[in-house]
Amino acid sequence: MESHFSPPPQRRLFLTTVLGGIAAVVSAAAGYPLWQYLSPRRAEDQEQKVAIPRGQIAVGEAHFFDFRGRPAVVLQSAPGSFAAFSAVCTHLGCIVKWMPQEGEFLCPCHAGRFSSRGEVLGGPPPKPLEELPVTLSGDQVLVG
Repeated sequence: MESHFSPPPQRRLFLTTVLGGIAAVVSAAAGYPLWQYLSPRRAEDQEQKVAIPRGQIAVGEAHFFDFRGRPAVVLQSAPGSFAAFSAVCTHLGCIVKWMPQEGEFLCPCHAGRFSSRGEVLGGPPPKPLEELPVTLSGDQVLVG
């Protein structure tokens, strides 16, 4: 005589519920970062300004910083004249470097060159660097 053992219905229901719960938790843990990446930024993140002390930005020098999760740069081309740009090259997204001797930005990936106003001077970049709004407040440079 063959006997087929089958667990009691309560045990089967319990195991199904527990395994389903574990699968739901693992799916939520894996899906949350993807959801955060794909969802639009919150309004308060978009309105956020970055304050940089004027003393950190010498004349003819550039100061790199993080702006809304992306690299940015503020430049003081003449005393009291500030300009800010995204530091991401418009060609393939590399981070530009400031070349103080030449007075221009250089993309190290494909030799794209940008002026101190963010305009394309040469190389493969299709458009200028994204300009960011700059205001002065006392001894602070506000970007954003």
